[in-house]
Amino acid sequence: MSTKDFALTSPDLADHERIAERFAGQTGAQTPRLSVFGVPAGAVELAIICHDPDAPLPEGFTHWTLYGLPAQDGEIDVSAGRAGPHDDDGVGYVGPFPPVGHGVHHYYFWVYALKARVAGTPTREQFLREYRGVVVGQARLVGTYSR
Repeated sequence: MSTKDFALTSPDLADHERIAERFAGQTGAQTPRLSVFGVPAGAVELAIICHDPDAPLPEGFTHWTLYGLPAQDGEIDVSAGRAGPHDDDGVGYVGPFPPVGHGVHHYYFWVYALKARVAGTPTREQFLREYRGVVVGQARLVGTYSR
């Protein structure tokens, strides 16, 4: 699996820095722009997951699942993918909204390069379990947020 040369960047998120208010909030949050570079050879699709492992839930909180993205370098056109479920009982991107006073939460934006296409719109847990054998590269960008 390629991790060295595969990178996820954003003009809207700085690695390990606070996420701007316009990308936060329980509903109506803007989706941050993301770009990938060094997509591994053999990748046929990209998938994105945003997850908060600091959420006070047994599995953390999934903020975004997105599948079916073209396996190419450059800015990711999120409208080209299939929005999957998040843990607020919806689909698409739901911004950071941790409990007040719960401290700094870390939001891991993961991009996965896959050598097989994802069927449907699995949950984060289903995707990690069912597609781990077809991941040819992964990269991440981490933002922080607190209330």
